[in-house]
Amino acid sequence: MNIREELSKRILVIDGAMGTMIQRHKLEEADYRGERFQNWHCDVKGNNDLLCITNPRIIIDIHKQYLSAGADIIETNTFSSTFIAQADYDMQELAYELNVAAAQCAKTAVAEFFANGPVEGRTHAYVAGAIGPLNKTLSLSPDVNNPGFRAVSFDEVVKAYTEQIRGLVDGGADILLIETIFDTLNAKAAIFAIKQFFRETGKPELPIMISGTITDASGRTLSGQTLEAFYVSVMHAKPLSVGLNCALGAKEMRSHIEELSQIASCYVSAYPNAGLPNAMGEYDEEPHQTGHFLEEWAKEGFVNIVGGCCGTTPDHIRHIAQHVRTITPRPLPVVETAY
Repeated sequence: MNIREELSKRILVIDGAMGTMIQRHKLEEADYRGERFQNWHCDVKGNNDLLCITNPRIIIDIHKQYLSAGADIIETNTFSSTFIAQADYDMQELAYELNVAAAQCAKTAVAEFFANGPVEGRTHAYVAGAIGPLNKTLSLSPDVNNPGFRAVSFDEVVKAYTEQIRGLVDGGADILLIETIFDTLNAKAAIFAIKQFFRETGKPELPIMISGTITDASGRTLSGQTLEAFYVSVMHAKPLSVGLNCALGAKEMRSHIEELSQIASCYVSAYPNAGLPNAMGEYDEEPHQTGHFLEEWAKEGFVNIVGGCCGTTPDHIRHIAQHVRTITPRPLPVVETAY
């Protein structure tokens, strides 16, 4: 079924944290290197995206755990799969391959999960190609003594995202998800890259999901935009959904999701962290707590897509899925056409 048709009928569930699940495996340097990179000239531990090539079964099994928990949408393990981000490991040349491999891991997980037919009434799941915010920003200077300096140009960001998009599409992604946006200009470069890619290749354009992040109680993104300004800045992309993820727990995110639900003409997504991190950087919010928060949002008519970000696990997603299963999704607002 077309995802727009499904969204008109029910609230869809997106998966939870990939990094949290990878940490449970307590992987060492050798696990990241695999055989292919055993003699790589620098450390690669922590390059989670590389596991799609060197240890794909771990990634596939994590995807399957989220599918089993009730996820309708699973994200590729590609948060840092651009040549800009991979420069931290001197693996820029692997960017395209990482995205293809990650999309294939997710598609394999879906195929394996539904191999014996429907599961609890579900017959399929969607693979969202995750496009992260980059570790360099177009709106902010990394040099406090030179506010006009930029570590990267718009054209370089577009080039990096274009390569990522090509890999995700070639790997079989069903959706492109621009997520954890703290700098809207980076997001606009990703949108430009997506539109240009499909225009130039002639391939059928995939739906776009866009998810920003409010960094603190100010209600603004890191680059200083209010939520409404952020939405207005990206609405030209005609996204399938706009939403928020990361940075905040559900309790702190609620007012922002309510505001977004009132201004967005598209579907609204929300996948908060499992509360705010404690002094050790860990997340303490229990699955049933997260589930109840998102159930309330659903009952209030705020959301169409819900899930979890940092600190969330398959248990969190299971509780969320159970809590929203029978709740009517937020209806799309009627937009008047000017003549």
